[in-house]
Amino acid sequence: MKAGLAVRRWCGCRDLALAACVVLGAPPAIDDAAAAAPEWKPDKSIELIATNAPGGGSDRILRIFVKILGNYVPTPVSVVNKPGGGGSVAYNYVNQHPGDGHFLVMGSRAILTNHIAGHGPSYTTLTPVLHLFKEYISVTVKPVSPIRTGKDLVNFIKRDPTAVSFGIATSVGGPNHQGAAVALKAAGIDIKKMKNVIFPSGGAATTAMLGGHIDVVPISVAFGASLLRNKQVRMIAVTSPTRLPGVLADVPTWKEQGSDVEVSTWRIFVGPKGMTPAQIAYWEQVVQRATQADEWKKELAENFWQHRFMSHAETLKFLALDHEDAKAFLTEIGLAR
Repeated sequence: MKAGLAVRRWCGCRDLALAACVVLGAPPAIDDAAAAAPEWKPDKSIELIATNAPGGGSDRILRIFVKILGNYVPTPVSVVNKPGGGGSVAYNYVNQHPGDGHFLVMGSRAILTNHIAGHGPSYTTLTPVLHLFKEYISVTVKPVSPIRTGKDLVNFIKRDPTAVSFGIATSVGGPNHQGAAVALKAAGIDIKKMKNVIFPSGGAATTAMLGGHIDVVPISVAFGASLLRNKQVRMIAVTSPTRLPGVLADVPTWKEQGSDVEVSTWRIFVGPKGMTPAQIAYWEQVVQRATQADEWKKELAENFWQHRFMSHAETLKFLALDHEDAKAFLTEIGLAR
């Protein structure tokens, strides 16, 4: 297997294998017992918890989604920011409310990579409720940066791995870090020598870059596109297999620039440990209805999000498979513990 294909396998999510996989050591899936469980619905305010500070990826998504979700639930919904620890602060917070279906975290692939790297809880200690969508990563620089393309970045790093600083939200080994690191690795660069600075959110990393403190920031394509529209950044690469439409149509993929890689992350809702079948079934039904709203479909298109709703049971299978891929990548670069 050539290096590019290996990287793509580690960072991609093998949806086609979901039906055939067997989950070992994961929380039990909800089965037909859910149908017989007492009906549950929220009876107090709902907290949707962002793993980063205002302006970060999960924060931006939740503030969009809460406006739509409010049409489908009987109680108020608010966004609560719990940044820190690459998401571990948010997950520890939600687990302080065991069995309470009024608390959900907007999780990402970082829940896998952080735990594999030795910090942050395992998803098996929480309740993964459902999978919402996946998205790609963009690599951005200041408009005046001498780094004009992904090839330029590779060449700069080849000359001196410490010459370029990267602003990473929210941890090394996570999806944003991988958005740049896998391409450099495919080019033969020792990515352990990358000069990484960790930030609590993509917004904080971008602010540092625009202030001249950081050279490169890999962030979600949705956030990158919003900055590109305002001409605040230059986007030098995207991690999708083919070019993305709209404002990103002129941004080349890593593959076009000689690095045969693809990186995607995903967004899931995670609840506290001990959620009941009825609570899980409620959120599956309500969120699935909300994702059919025209307003949400418009947001999917505008933010380049790839719709992929999965139930609780499907999400558990998905996470078990993607955990294998994430562990293989992190082991290869020496970050797995």
